[in-house]
Amino acid sequence: MTGRAAADLHGLPPRDLLDLIRRSLAAPGTAAQELRIGPFSSAIAARIRHAFPTALRAAAVLLPIVDRPEGPTVLLTYRAPDLKHHGGQISFPGGGLESCDDSPEACALRETEEEIGLGREFVEVTGRLPDHLIITGFQVTPVVGIVRPGFTLRLDTTEVVDTFEAPLCHLLDIRNHTRVLRRFGQEELEAFDLPWRDHNIWGATAGMLLTLRELLLEA
Repeated sequence: MTGRAAADLHGLPPRDLLDLIRRSLAAPGTAAQELRIGPFSSAIAARIRHAFPTALRAAAVLLPIVDRPEGPTVLLTYRAPDLKHHGGQISFPGGGLESCDDSPEACALRETEEEIGLGREFVEVTGRLPDHLIITGFQVTPVVGIVRPGFTLRLDTTEVVDTFEAPLCHLLDIRNHTRVLRRFGQEELEAFDLPWRDHNIWGATAGMLLTLRELLLEA
């Protein structure tokens, strides 16, 4: 991706950016489940898949884009530090699919209500991103939702200790990213950290945002 392409996306008016998200996720083939790991495509995910001795557990997260008047933001959570999986990390609200969930969308909305108290009546589900392989043994479906302002959050502090919002345009701009090398199984791959103020978004959360960026640039 070129700096010019990122700058062009960064310069879209907020309303046009949200409309682009809706159109991109509604396009035929968008929901095809091309398994990814971080920002990397299915070919790399397939090479790393053999490191998992058991079946992956299905999970879903909500990638919540808040329709703020000054420009869309992404709502992110700080997970409780003593959680078994990804404790203390920045993440999207979500979790494993349960028997009561008839779809990844149902799981993402339920988990979001349980973890941070964001009611589904505030969320316009626009579609899915390709599934992401998580090195702790999950196959996660990112569900993208545009969130109407006016909500009040109520955190389940056993799951989430804090939340914050970062401007979507900042996260989509490649000039704000930091290149790092990370090891996945036997593979050492280039990845990106997405810093915002004193927060650093990385790992699967950053990978899902990078997938969203790629999808919007293709559109």
